[in-house]
Formats: sequence, C-alpha cells, structure tokens
Amino acid sequence: MLGTHASGCAKRPAGARSEAALRHRAANPHRKTLIMRLQDKVALITGGGAGIGAEIAKRFAAEGATVLIGDLDPGAAERVTAGVRRGGGGARSVALDVTSEADWTAALAGIRRAEGRLDILVNNAGITKRIPITDMPMEDFEAVMAVNVRGVFLGIKHALPLMKERGGGAIVNISSICGLVGHKYTNETYTTSKGAVTLLTKSVAVRYARDNIRCNSIHPGTVDTPMVQQLFKDPEKKRERLDEVPLGRLATALDVANAALFLASDEAGFITGVALPVDGGLTAY
Repeated sequence: MLGTHASGCAKRPAGARSEAALRHRAANPHRKTLIMRLQDKVALITGGGAGIGAEIAKRFAAEGATVLIGDLDPGAAERVTAGVRRGGGGARSVALDVTSEADWTAALAGIRRAEGRLDILVNNAGITKRIPITDMPMEDFEAVMAVNVRGVFLGIKHALPLMKERGGGAIVNISSICGLVGHKYTNETYTTSKGAVTLLTKSVAVRYARDNIRCNSIHPGTVDTPMVQQLFKDPEKKRERLDEVPLGRLATALDVANAALFLASDEAGFITGVALPVDGGLTAY
C-alpha cells in the first residue's frame, strides 16, 4: 500500500480521450459534446494497487484523467494499470514508497518530465495495527504514523510546487471517521494518525488557497473489503457494525471513489478545507 513500481509501458497523452468515453458518445448521438469531469488532468493516487485506491484510479480514468498508480506491490500496481488501459484510459505506475522523501522527490521529478503537470494528488495509502494502546509496541506505532501521517505530509510537500507552477490543483486525503470521532472498535494509534490527517488537510487548505490549491479530506466508515468480510463471518460482529450505521450498510470502495471524484473535480471549485464523511450517517449521531 505504500508505493509502486516504475512501468516502462507507453502512456496515453494527458489530453487523449478514452475509448470508453468515445463509446459513450457513440451511444448518445444526440449529445453534441461529451465533457468528462477530469478531462486532461493528471492524478497521482497512492495505495492504488487495490481496494479504495484502485477504485479511485478507475473512476478518475473513466472521467478523462491520466492516472499515476502507486503501490508497494509492483504486480498490484501493474494489474490496475493494465485494467485502466483495457478500458481505454491512460495510466502508468510511479516508483514510490510514501514514507521515503527520496522516493517522493524522484516521483515528482519523473512526473514533471513525463506529464509536465500534476493536477490532483490523492493520498490514499494507509495501514493499521489492530492492537490496543496498552499492548501497542512502539515500532508498530511508528510504522502506522510513518505511512498514515508522514506519507501524507511528504506527498503534499512535494506536490505543492508543481501544482503552484501550473496555477492550482486539488489534494484529496483519505482519512477516516476515526479522524473525526473516537470509535470503540478502532485502536488509538490509527485514530491518532487519522486525526493528524484531518488537521493537516485544513492547514494546507487555508495556507495555499491563494495559490488556487484546494485540499479536502474524506472520512469513510467501515468499508466492505475482503478483510471485513472475514470479520463478518461472526454474526454478532456483523450486527454490531451494521447497527451503528443509520443507512444500514457498509461503505463500498465506489462510494469513496465517487466522493474523491467530486472533490477532485471543478464541480468542487469553491470547496476546500472540508472533512467529508462517507459513513452512512454514523457521525451524525
């Protein structure tokens, strides 16, 4: 989830229109033009090899963005990249470990050479350790903070200069409901890290608004993943989790991706510093 592997595959020009979009246009002949929500934009997504990150990459590509996919597992990054390309989108992988400043420096230098711009950064990579504070080894605490906080900090630090040069950009940080409230099923280390992301987001939003750079965070509740499905094999645990959600279901990766798409798009042009829950109403209590 931390980084990715450099790809030697040819990339689609940032302004090229995807085959999927052309098929959509052919199926809708009465529409004179098809304006995709992220057309001609370049987006870097960390933790893009699976789950939420992969869904964001696919959703962005379907709306015209060239997506740069990062994941610590090179095979995972390449599989998502190949899937995006099969759908007619533009994608490539970028060598990146989000905890390494040297990797961020190299990654942004590569983007500057290859794409010449960065319009969107999605800081999605994250980890957790399911250990209570009383038993948490400090090396595990530091590992969570390195990915969830330092990784986001470094991403913003190195993306800002290129965004400023291009006249603006959008940063979307994937936090959690645990960045807004305490949660009885979640350990304190993860909550600490996601709370840091929430306030980092607001600080960047305020300080760089004058550069036309927006920064927002998304706060999902429990997301329906294979790991959660394993947890839900226990009927009591499943009932507990669903009972706390007013809408009565878990979030999906697509729910989160749709929120990220909105915040990254020009439709959210007057929205910055927002902490957007995608939680089925859980934090509305």
